[in-house]
Amino acid sequence: MKIELKKFGDILTSRQDGREALAAIEPQLQNTSKNEVIELDFAGVTTFTPSWADEFVTKLIKRYGNRISLTNTENPSVEVTLKLLERLS
Repeated sequence: MKIELKKFGDILTSRQDGREALAAIEPQLQNTSKNEVIELDFAGVTTFTPSWADEFVTKLIKRYGNRISLTNTENPSVEVTLKLLERLS
């Protein structure tokens, strides 16, 4: 399953927006098989903050573990936020 994060906007900043994005994809996640990889595609995201990431990415990683794959993470905002989340987990 591929989740294009740009569909939630190119600026992903607030906790509330992160919670809403997660709630929006919950029905799709429930239909994934136990071994299906869930790809989070950051293409098109220009601003990505720890608040949004904590509500969306952190919760997905806690729930699905190594089934989460991150792609197109070259944007400096995305890189810094992901590194911070990694240090905090």
